[in-house]
Amino acid sequence: MALQCGIVGLPNVGKSTLFNCLSNAKAQSANFPFCTIEPNLGVINVPDQRLEKLESLVEPERVVPATVEIVDIAGLVKGASKGEGLGNKFLSNIRDTNAIIHVLRCFDDGNVVHVDGNIDPIRDKEIIDTELQLKDLETIEKRIDKLEKEGKGGDKTVKKKKELVEHIKSVIEQGKNARSIEFEEQEDLLIQDMHLLTAKPILYVCNVDEASVREGNKYVEQVKEMAASENAEVLVIGAKIESDIAELETYEERQLFLEDLQLAEPGVNKLIRAAYKILNLQTFFTAGKKEVRAWTVKIGASAPQAAGVIHTDFEKGFIRAEVIKYADYVELGSEQACKDKGKMSIEGKEYIVKDGDVMHFRFNV
Repeated sequence: MALQCGIVGLPNVGKSTLFNCLSNAKAQSANFPFCTIEPNLGVINVPDQRLEKLESLVEPERVVPATVEIVDIAGLVKGASKGEGLGNKFLSNIRDTNAIIHVLRCFDDGNVVHVDGNIDPIRDKEIIDTELQLKDLETIEKRIDKLEKEGKGGDKTVKKKKELVEHIKSVIEQGKNARSIEFEEQEDLLIQDMHLLTAKPILYVCNVDEASVREGNKYVEQVKEMAASENAEVLVIGAKIESDIAELETYEERQLFLEDLQLAEPGVNKLIRAAYKILNLQTFFTAGKKEVRAWTVKIGASAPQAAGVIHTDFEKGFIRAEVIKYADYVELGSEQACKDKGKMSIEGKEYIVKDGDVMHFRFNV
């Protein structure tokens, strides 16, 4: 699925270093602002131990993990909404993404330049918020003008839309983001149509030094307090450490490095899974001798929609889905054993896919 998370932040906070660790795409990173100009795109494998377990049981010819797209977007500065720095390009690129990973610098280092001269992650966050809010207000003003013209005939639907847009405007004018508003389903469709930058779901990433990677620091505490007020998630990652891990050649070397730091896994694994989560995605599996594969669907997807992820013909000609719960598959060890024990269910078009379902589709085209 072509759903993307955009990595954003002020210049020089560690976005490209983190992106390199995620994708091994080796986006240029350097100690000066605006190092990233064109957005870099990485298609990232989603770490999933369930896939490894299915591989050990089925012993397929190949294994294909689920993926998520991460975009490294140029750093933003004050005045971006008016075209300062690479503002227009930044805002255009972020508009194309589905969710935001906001990297905040949470470490002191006199050798790494900060665009505003000192470390203050909350100020940095508010700078970007303000620019996104100003751009959204431009979008909203245009939509209100359009609705005023459409509503001259007294159309009640248009009137209701205009009231909603004006409400969003009043919230943003208070310095809040559109995502802070709880929308009803129909209202949500209108918001999606407007592509508001501050309506996108967000994950805050605190980039820390090695000493703070396990316990955090005063800057991390500030970010966590701020994020709690927005009901947003916070991850603490040391981009420099992740870069060092990525440079190691073998799994054994990486594990020893992690053990020395008393870390259970690389921070980027947590970040990839968190990106998957804020995109509202889940995984189902197909398992056969030729291939064990993780597939990506939106949470709430129906069985035919899941079939369509594999091939559009599967959705058009959907007959039924044969579904085994992952836990049953692992406990019993094979598809046949699940059939014999009555653990395979036959599901129709109304079935809502659950995370971890092992599925086989019957279709007719």
